[in-house]
Amino acid sequence: MTDNISNLIQTPHARFRQDIVSMHAYAIQDSTGMVKLDAMENPHRLPADLQQKLGERLGKLALNRYPDGRVNDLRAALASYADMPAGFEIMLGNGSDELISLLALACDVTGAAILAPLPGFVMYAMSAQLQGLQFVGVDLTSDFELDVPAMLAAIAQHKPAITYLAYPNNPTANLWDETAMAQIIAAVGDIGGLVVLDEAYQPFSSKTYLDTIRAKPELHQHVLLMRTLSKFGLAGVRMGYMMGPKALITEIDKVRPPYNISVLNYECALFALEYKEVFSAQASELIAQRAMLFESLSSIPNVKAFKSDANMMLMRVADPQKTFEGMKAKGVLVKNVSKMHPLLTGCLRLTVGTAEENARMMVAIKTSL
Repeated sequence: MTDNISNLIQTPHARFRQDIVSMHAYAIQDSTGMVKLDAMENPHRLPADLQQKLGERLGKLALNRYPDGRVNDLRAALASYADMPAGFEIMLGNGSDELISLLALACDVTGAAILAPLPGFVMYAMSAQLQGLQFVGVDLTSDFELDVPAMLAAIAQHKPAITYLAYPNNPTANLWDETAMAQIIAAVGDIGGLVVLDEAYQPFSSKTYLDTIRAKPELHQHVLLMRTLSKFGLAGVRMGYMMGPKALITEIDKVRPPYNISVLNYECALFALEYKEVFSAQASELIAQRAMLFESLSSIPNVKAFKSDANMMLMRVADPQKTFEGMKAKGVLVKNVSKMHPLLTGCLRLTVGTAEENARMMVAIKTSL
């Protein structure tokens, strides 16, 4: 018996952390042959002439060398593109996911916690769990707004090292009330914590919190703002960036792996910024499609569509699983988020696609309800 226990302990599987063994990996749906409207991607590809120009440019790169100072050209280009506030610094990540992980790593001190509203982006909680930090989720109100009294109470009780506020939020796609945000940001500052504003969907949003930061910089010395080029149109390139007061970014940047941005990544991103008007036009088209999609969904009996400031939209139906499976059978893939959180009961999350894709999605919805 003792030998059996000893053999079990010595197996490689026993070397994994038990909380990791009990976790589920981030799930990615198989989209082969489907109209892919489940992951908030920009559905537009590069125009043919730009594809050729980019291919020629990438073909000239020295792939045998580590990334060089050209990565600093990208940092400067992104700072200019975002109109980064004075006194701020910028750091790059392999998508926002890496930045979220680096934040958890940098703030991993004894008793530290990460706080965020729920439902929200799953990586906030996952980054805390992977780093062994406490995650504190605070439910939104029934209309997907920040519950300010509950947030303030949680901040006072747990004194989180990091508080995330996604603007707009995923998966609810709404912007928070700015007065509510100001109260929460001030409360986090009072306990010496960081606020991270996640503006992943900024290309489709009617507002950016950077305007408030620029207007009142003295109130935001503990605030970081994170964005990504994924929604801009480069989801396959994996490029996130975070701006904040130089003293804060300097500390977080110490845990960034060397050469985390490949030569292919930074050259693709620089290329895209040189043709930003192409991507801006794509975003404008998707915003127009979003308005038409909301109007079409709102006209269907027993369907509740929620207004959006992102390139996605929530839809509540009587039987979300039946509707999801029916749409999938029609070749349209969306995301069933109905079991992610009680506030999302009955909800599917739809990515805004091209006019043709949205037309196919509407047919699939109507025939699947």
